[in-house]
Amino acid sequence: MDPLENVLSLLETRGYLSSGLVAGGSWAVAFDPPEGVKFNTVRRGRCRLAVDGLPDEVDLAEGDCFLLTRPTAFRLAGGEPTTPVPAGPLFAAAAVTHGGPARTGEGADVDLIGGGFTFGARARALLLDALPPVLHVPAGTPEAATALWAIGQVDAELRQDRPAAGLVAEHLVVVMLIQVLRRHLATDPRSTSGWLAGLGDPVVAPALRALHTHPDRAWTVAALARTAAVSRSTMAARFRDVVGRGPVDYLTGWRIELAADRLRRGADTISVIARDIGYGSESALSVAFKRVTGQSPASYRRAHAPTP
Repeated sequence: MDPLENVLSLLETRGYLSSGLVAGGSWAVAFDPPEGVKFNTVRRGRCRLAVDGLPDEVDLAEGDCFLLTRPTAFRLAGGEPTTPVPAGPLFAAAAVTHGGPARTGEGADVDLIGGGFTFGARARALLLDALPPVLHVPAGTPEAATALWAIGQVDAELRQDRPAAGLVAEHLVVVMLIQVLRRHLATDPRSTSGWLAGLGDPVVAPALRALHTHPDRAWTVAALARTAAVSRSTMAARFRDVVGRGPVDYLTGWRIELAADRLRRGADTISVIARDIGYGSESALSVAFKRVTGQSPASYRRAHAPTP
């Protein structure tokens, strides 16, 4: 099991497309902090991205796309500096008047389309906090080309109202997310942390794949070292240095994430969950679960039961 696929599936990753923005002349739009992850693709023209708390603006050219991984306010602007208008009323007015993209400034030399991703409860701890606040994918890269293609397909699906268009659109947007994450892991792995950083390390990556493929096995550091053809001491030191915790500790944490996910979403007994994720008994899982989360599995299930 690929760890990235594993985590995105556990987090119930969903994508959506929002209204576009057409602008010209000197303009600026201020956006409230987004929920989840926000993305935009520049279909035409150039503009600038400024994110609260970051010292530098990002210049965006035609074909570029970006992801924002933090719930932080941001601004998009073009031309000469000007006072930004709030995005909320701008997009609300567009939806009421013509149902098309929001418009600001004079002319239409910039065209952006955006959307976002929603995740399950553990997204920030498992994924988002391990990424930098902004992921910028420049035009001319295969990932940017895929993003533009996916957005075009999503736009066509929704405009033509084909059967199951919503489901197709959702999956295409998630394809774009995966492509952007792949590029970032390949080009700038040092700006990530935790297990994400491990995916780009030749020693740690095979061990991570083994742990995610078979979390039920009684893994030892020596067994994980054999997956990467290194010594036990090398695996232990490298894993801790890159991921920030030892391999056995990481396995415990991942098992608890799997158990918590099944407690939230399913009706399996605690003993069945314990067996499936590598604990010999319900009591062994209960001890580990309470040590990590502060709650027993039964208490956790009651606290996260769906509201009738």
